[in-house]
Amino acid sequence: MDANGLLERLRDLETELHRSETRQNSGRMDSLLHPDFVEVARSGRRYSRSEVLAEFAGGQVLDPIHAQDFALDELAPGIALLTYRSAHTGPAGDLFRHTLRSSLWMKTPSGWRIRFHQGTPTETFR
Repeated sequence: MDANGLLERLRDLETELHRSETRQNSGRMDSLLHPDFVEVARSGRRYSRSEVLAEFAGGQVLDPIHAQDFALDELAPGIALLTYRSAHTGPAGDLFRHTLRSSLWMKTPSGWRIRFHQGTPTETFR
């Protein structure tokens, strides 16, 4: 797969993780999160894979997420760093909770799985 194809594939997987219907689907979440997954949230709190799965198993509904400015660095064969900006979208279409995001994706025998994710608060962007 070329770099553009990989960027498109990982962007699709990443934005799938933004959707409530994905987060509420334990089987899908299990297939997307690497067994050693760790997240450092925009709050600075560290979450393990089991904590993330438990949090979303309760049916939590997310505000819609706007994401833009995706970039990809292939660090080694089968290891890719995806970076982008995101914000939550309010009912009137306003963007809030602007965040810089980075995700480390690993190719496994069962497909691409997210191994690490971090969100860092940032200034408002368009």
